Amino acid sequence: MRDQEVFVLADRALNDVVGQIKDDQWEMAMPEEFALQDAESTTLRDVVNAHAYDDAWVPDMLAGNTMDFVGADKWRGDLLGDNPRANFAILVDEACAAAAALPDKDLDRTVHCSFGDYSARHYLSQIGSYRGLRAYDLAKVTGADPELPDELVAGLWEQLEPVADEWREYGVFGPRVEVPADASPLDKLLGLTGRQPHDAGSV
Repeated sequence: MRDQEVFVLADRALNDVVGQIKDDQWEMAMPEEFALQDAESTTLRDVVNAHAYDDAWVPDMLAGNTMDFVGADKWRGDLLGDNPRANFAILVDEACAAAAALPDKDLDRTVHCSFGDYSARHYLSQIGSYRGLRAYDLAKVTGADPELPDELVAGLWEQLEPVADEWREYGVFGPRVEVPADASPLDKLLGLTGRQPHDAGSV
């Protein structure tokens, strides 16, 4: 599956979960694994706003722009406003449109991230896998349906299986969780990325 397609599936899955957040959940305190850097406490709104910030940068990143060129503070602050679900969806639409429009021949284009320069292929794989897995994690916390589309699970497995152990060494994933050979593709993906199988009922 094309990296652009996996990203779009992952971002849409995350948007689906955000769309199910109830009005009284936005200020809920999040578990430690969701803590944002330098924050004394992290709410669900904080987590979704951080994802909104990441999505807001996707069009410029894929266009090859640097953050200094665009303005490093362009997307700072509250991006969710008074209608967080709708405003988040707008940014997802723009990010997905930019990814879908990227020709395969440009996958080796340099993307100037805040944490270094990478190919567009690497960038899409990294941020797409993060969104897909976070869709599952957020669904578990908020009580939404944590199932991920089969096509997305297959795409994430294809991207992550070759690099999971390397990413584990960097602290991206926890220790691998062993699952039965006949486990579902989702459970295999969860185990690969250090998460408990879906039926275990915990993130």
